[in-house]
Amino acid sequence: MALRSRLAGSVSLQIWPIHHIPEIQPGADLAELLRAGIQDSGFTVQPRDILAVTQKIISKAEGRMVRLSEVQPSPEAAAIGRTSGKDPRLVEVILGETKRLVRMRGEVVICETHHGFICANAGVDRSNVEGGDVVTLLPRDPDRSARQLARQLGCGIIVTDTFGRPWREGLLDVAIGVARVPLFIDYRGTPDTKGYPLQATNLAAVDALAAAAGLVMGKTSQTPAALIRGFAWDDASTGIGAILRAADKDLFL
Repeated sequence: MALRSRLAGSVSLQIWPIHHIPEIQPGADLAELLRAGIQDSGFTVQPRDILAVTQKIISKAEGRMVRLSEVQPSPEAAAIGRTSGKDPRLVEVILGETKRLVRMRGEVVICETHHGFICANAGVDRSNVEGGDVVTLLPRDPDRSARQLARQLGCGIIVTDTFGRPWREGLLDVAIGVARVPLFIDYRGTPDTKGYPLQATNLAAVDALAAAAGLVMGKTSQTPAALIRGFAWDDASTGIGAILRAADKDLFL
């Protein structure tokens, strides 16, 4: 779903970190904890607000965690572990979340997840988890998780995660789930400042918003959500799958 005319001019965004969110446990009422955190941070959710939420707290609330001490690595995982230097139990968990191994080089394992995301370690992560024995997995259906939060909180939701980028150094937060918020701002066919029609300018709005929210949330500040205000949008129902490039359009596959 693309957004056109209402964003033709400049946009003034306000993005605030949401504090006061406790450590999330499996089965937690995440919407209520986010609502309380928003209120304690001094805000009230407005209908055109967007809440960016890290996948980590969604995964924790949904119980998407694995204890490595309980994992028995397969021969394939053991072989990859020897080649990559990774814990074979971790590799086994990664393989369970992987539809396709894209590339391996040294310790770097790039996978296509069952969702269709191309990312390191299939999104399996040890950071911001109590104890080195536990890893988190991506939510099974980030769009469904986003839709549930959107219904409960009454705003747009973007589920974010940190990905690397081909051809560029540095990490960036991107959208891996969305509810109500349009994926794109489509300028194709509109005239530029000289009157020439734009041919290929279809901006990935949800990724831009996720990246901006990531700057506010940080990585070590225990701030797993950010409130975005000032982005004009109309309700959309398109899931995150529409932003994933099809294999037949991938020039580097």
